[in-house]
Amino acid sequence: MTTQTCGIDFGTSNSTVSVADGDAARLIPLEGAQVTLPSAVFWHSDEPPEFGRAAIEAYVRGEEGRLMRGLKSTLGSSLISEKTRVGNRAVSFRDIVQRFFAHLKDRLDAVQPGTTRVVLGRPVHFVDGDAEGDALAQSVLDEIARAVGFREIGFQYEPIAAALQYEAGIAAEELVLIVDVGGGTSDFSIVRVSPARARLADRAADILANDGIRVGGTDFDRLLSLSEVMPHLGYLSSTGGGKGIMPRHYFLDLATWHRINMLYTGRTASDLKALQAMADHPDRIVRLRRVVDARAGHGVAMAVEAAKIALSGADVARLLLSALTGGPSPMATRARFETAVEAPLARIATTMQGLLVQAGLRADQIGTVFMTGGSSGLPALQALVGAVLPGVPIATGDMLGSVGTGLALDAVRRFG
Repeated sequence: MTTQTCGIDFGTSNSTVSVADGDAARLIPLEGAQVTLPSAVFWHSDEPPEFGRAAIEAYVRGEEGRLMRGLKSTLGSSLISEKTRVGNRAVSFRDIVQRFFAHLKDRLDAVQPGTTRVVLGRPVHFVDGDAEGDALAQSVLDEIARAVGFREIGFQYEPIAAALQYEAGIAAEELVLIVDVGGGTSDFSIVRVSPARARLADRAADILANDGIRVGGTDFDRLLSLSEVMPHLGYLSSTGGGKGIMPRHYFLDLATWHRINMLYTGRTASDLKALQAMADHPDRIVRLRRVVDARAGHGVAMAVEAAKIALSGADVARLLLSALTGGPSPMATRARFETAVEAPLARIATTMQGLLVQAGLRADQIGTVFMTGGSSGLPALQALVGAVLPGVPIATGDMLGSVGTGLALDAVRRFG
């Protein structure tokens, strides 16, 4: 049994830690018996932080402090070095990510003590079109991993890790297109896989193409929120008798997981009070002020996320908002949701088409599309994949665990 290696999939929405047992890999429990941990931190004003589901529960209970989610989205941006106030303290987002990693390391040490070698998953692009920001994001992750006790650190593209996990269950060679739609990024790879090639130490020649874009589940949440929730709080409402419009940035921040806490300032509170007096629909701004004053932004985001998930299996879903906003709890429809996310879905389609060109392949030369990631079950996304690659079988694995187990398999190949 390999005792000194592991894989960590630090996701925008959920994270996993995996270890290898011989030629197989498994996810370890991170919260009770759960092998996934929501990438959430609740930073108490005067107590140690809590993580995962416990962090979300602390927020729901109304405890004093800050809930932070979508932390991966701060990598590669200036936010990673910025600070947010919690009580009387200012805490940097880098410190928050490091505490989350330290928590993962503690859970790992409880199962496999002394592990110092790790392969970390990473998107193909942390930041679209910004090579410097992309390199910075990986560098920060490397430094954080070393700070919590890892000594040998490798990185693997998340779709390649998913390919390694998929390869462990096939019987013959094929070309597979990996579609990994996570919380913050969508990553794609075309990989040659086979039981025989799985034993090779160097698989570079088997990667025919890969690419990625900064589009994921949190973008779908944001667009659903802007479409179905924010208009009830004043988004796009007129001011001054129709002469103006409410500033959009408040609503964009409130609809974006990792920017919600930016609204909780005295300046924002005073600005919204002044805007209420100018608004043609002041009742909507009253609702917005109620959310901001009560620091209920993450509660609104969780209601949106729940509705998005429900719309994967239903044509309509109620957004449970009245207790948070004092306004209605509107019905969201799958049709309106799919209209709202047309732009990011089009980017995904364009990226997959470009991947085929990059690999010099026709769609009918792909043996299987393997879909993974927390957002890969959306009906509109699966329909899109079927349209780009008509007739190609679509396989799904562990939506939240495929990348993690693949990272542990890669760690065995790298470190032995």
